[in-house]
This record gives sequence, structure tokens and C-alpha cells, in this order.
Amino acid sequence: MSVWSPTSWRERPILQQPTYPNKDELKRVLKELGNYPPLVFAGEANRLKEQLADVSKGDAFLLQGGDCAESFSEFHADNIRDTFKALMQMAVVMTYAGGVPVVKVGRLGGQFAKPRSSDTETFDGITLDSYRGDIINGVDFTKEARTPDPERMIKAYNQSVATQNLLRAFATGGLADLHKVHQWNLVFANKSEVSAKYEKLAQDIENSLQFMKACGITSKTYRNLRETDFYTSHEALLLPYEEAFTRKDSITGDWYDTSAHMLWIGDRTRQLDGAHVEYLRGVKNPIGVKAGPTMDPEDLIKLCQTLNPENEAGRLNVIVRMGANKVGDQKNGLPRLIRAIEKEGMNVVWSCDPMHGNTIKSSNNFKTRPVDSILTEMKQFFQVHKAEGTIGGGVHLEMTGKNVTECIGGSFVVTEEDLSSRYHTHCDPRLNADQSLELAFLIADTLKESRK
Repeated sequence: MSVWSPTSWRERPILQQPTYPNKDELKRVLKELGNYPPLVFAGEANRLKEQLADVSKGDAFLLQGGDCAESFSEFHADNIRDTFKALMQMAVVMTYAGGVPVVKVGRLGGQFAKPRSSDTETFDGITLDSYRGDIINGVDFTKEARTPDPERMIKAYNQSVATQNLLRAFATGGLADLHKVHQWNLVFANKSEVSAKYEKLAQDIENSLQFMKACGITSKTYRNLRETDFYTSHEALLLPYEEAFTRKDSITGDWYDTSAHMLWIGDRTRQLDGAHVEYLRGVKNPIGVKAGPTMDPEDLIKLCQTLNPENEAGRLNVIVRMGANKVGDQKNGLPRLIRAIEKEGMNVVWSCDPMHGNTIKSSNNFKTRPVDSILTEMKQFFQVHKAEGTIGGGVHLEMTGKNVTECIGGSFVVTEEDLSSRYHTHCDPRLNADQSLELAFLIADTLKESRK
């Protein structure tokens, strides 16, 4: 391999990048960002890597979720709080019913850039740049909004800092206390069957805590009852931004991307000779790579060798996104990937992204995802791993704590007619808290079964 540096990706072919009209302004912004404080620290990224090593052995489970793409307009403390609550609900269901610790990673505090299927969009005969996320350009269909603006990176950084600070406060300042499991239930979701199921579980937890208190075990004396570890992640898509936050650890001399604890490479940018693989092979963060139906087993092996040459446990997460009824396909599905990895003895965390392979267009022209398809892909993911004797270690979701109507179905049914009432996403449809909780119970049942 060639010698790696924070800038060596610039010598490789690159996809999914904007073209900034003002190069001098871009250089100025990147220089300014390079002097800003990091958002995360090497020790935090290493702790996450250790916990992901437990996931790879089946001793923990990875829950990764949050916005498809954060936006400047929806930035609000309540939105961050509600997504945190929804993730905590899911985690406590999996931990209590499944009997394993849950590693919580948010798609928050930096998930601003989105890959697109086309560089441009045409509407009423007018062609403009595609919307690539608020860190790059605006969603409004005007030439001014769609022109990439480097100054947006500074705003994205400032919003990420505020989000990270608030998440740390929630995780360590009392909101994560297990005595507050009832308070995590979001008001809009408290009328459904799955919410009632959660309330029963919360009462069971409360009874257990009362027993533990009688034995002298309380949240005052045991940190794990009142605090939690909560990590951030995003797709490392906009490489000039990631380069600006690539810092050398003063203790080890290793390089880390300090914009998030975990980064991942998308299914569109995982080319072996490409810039994104080149960049992420050199930073020591835990990293992920998306694997869709077009992933060739040999390419996956080469990606693992490139991104994790020391075969370090917890370093690499293969995020599978096949689509319902495609996961178990012997020719193009998950089994061939698992067998290739097992044959080479490679350490990976297998997680399931049941969202991206199940996007459809509704009859009233909304991009949506059927909850039944999401649940089906999740079930099939675990079934394949059970059949192969391997570990399905995690889930990767686009979800929110807001009362949105973007994915159809679920126990608190969202119909196609409902989509227009609260369809707020700028990019892809997200599960709301009720739908996410339904998925959490499915995963908990699977984890419980695997313990038998």
C-alpha cells in the first residue's frame, strides 16, 4: 500500500462531491475549521471500539440510529432530546428482554451530507445541482440555494458541537437514569399497542430497581444505573470537511477523525481504489462499510484487508442493506458474504440496515418505506446468521423521536393518506418512535431466542 496521510485521498478518484465555485473561499473555510477544537477524543473512539469488539463476539448488541440527514431548520433541543429518548427506549427493551448490553450510537452531531443518485435535478425544464445535505447546499429549488457554499461547513460544525454537548448532558446528567424509564415514553406514541407493551416492561424494570434498592444497589452508588455511554456517527462523505478534523493523538501518535466517534462508507463510495476507502483506512476510529446486493464477496474481503489490515476486533462494521426477501438469497444475498468472511477468519461486526433497500413511491407520490418490509428484512437478517452459525450484531436505522408520518404501517398504523400530514424529512423517510419501538421488541425477541 502507498503511504497514508490525511491528504492522500486527494490523489484518488472520488465520487459524490460538490463542485464549489469559489475555490479561495473553500480553502479559507477549511483552514479555519482545521483550527477548531475536535468534537470527540481518541479515548472515546477507542472505548467504542472495545465495546464493538464485544458486539462481534455476541456479548453486546449495536443500536445505531438517527436522522437520515440533519438539517439547519430542524435544529432544536427538543428534537435531539426526543431522538435520544426513543433510542433509550429501544436500548432498554433490548437490554432487559434480550439480556445483553446495548452499544448506543446516534446518527447525530454531524450527519449532514447525503449521497445522491444524480448530480442534478430537473423541474419544469430547469436543471440545478441536486440537494446534497445542508452542509453543502440548500433544499429549496433555486440556483442560489443549490449552489454549494463552503460557509455551510462552519454552521454544520457549530450545530454538531451543540448537539454533542447536549447528548453528553443527557447521557450523564440524569435523563439516562433507569429510574426514568417511564419518562422516556413520548406523548404522541402512548396510545398504541406497542407503547402499552413498553409500559409493562418499564413497570417490571421499576420493580426490579426497587428490589435492588432494598439490597443496597441504587443509581447513587452505581454509575451504570444513572448514566450511559452514547456515541455519535455519520457517513464520511464530504472528505474536505473530514480532513479538517483529522488530528494526531498526542499520546499514541495515531490519526483520528475527530468529527465523530464512528464513521462509515456508503454503498456508492466503497470503491477499492477510491478516495473514501483511502481516507478511512488511515484513521483509527471504528468504521463501517455499507454492503448492498451488488457487493462482491471478493471485494468485501479486499475492503476488510484494506480497512482493517490487523484484523482488529471492533474496528470494522459491515452494514448490510439488501432489501426484504433479498437477504437470504444464496446467489446475491448475505450468505455468500458471511461465508467469505468466515473462510478468511476476519473480525467484523455484522449489522442490518433494513431501511435503504425498502424505499418505494406511494400512490400519492411520497417516497416512503413500509414497516412490514423493514421488519421482514430484520427477521431474515437474523435467520441467515442463525443458519450460518454467525452473529447478527446490530441494527442501523433512520429514525426520529418526532411524531412524523414518513414510513407506512406499524402497529399504530400510518397509511398512505397520512403521509402528507407530518412528512418532514429533507431526504429519506424515517421511522417514528412508535415504529422504532416495535422493531426493538422484534430484536429483543430474537436476542432472547439466541440465548436459549
